[in-house]
Amino acid sequence: MAFWLIKSEPSTWSWQDQVEKKVTSWDGVRNYQAANNLKAMKLGDLCFFYHSVKERQIIGIVEVIKTYYPDQSDATGRFGMVDVKAVRPLSKPVSLDVIKPHPALQHLALVRQSRLSVMPIDDQSWSTILALSGDTL
Repeated sequence: MAFWLIKSEPSTWSWQDQVEKKVTSWDGVRNYQAANNLKAMKLGDLCFFYHSVKERQIIGIVEVIKTYYPDQSDATGRFGMVDVKAVRPLSKPVSLDVIKPHPALQHLALVRQSRLSVMPIDDQSWSTILALSGDTL
């Protein structure tokens, strides 16, 4: 199993939207690096659900339940999407303000490439972020 982080603006698609719908297609990704990350996702991989823009915090966990397939909203046919389902909220959201100064997390794309919307999270960083939220896997 691999770990990931996916970003969404809460005004566009929020954690609450995800919980209410349960399963959704993670579409609209138009960055090649982020799209390659979507392509690398496997069934059962877990993703942190991150509220971007004003909130800038990890708020929940979703699971990949359908691997990469064409994104119907992309007229060019170059990009795809995955399907994810809500797993659970974090006990306590973990903000970017907590992640940035943390010595074990400074290597993350979340810190180094702030505009990337889909990124891998290594096992140790996943565990560290869960610990910061007061959770375990």
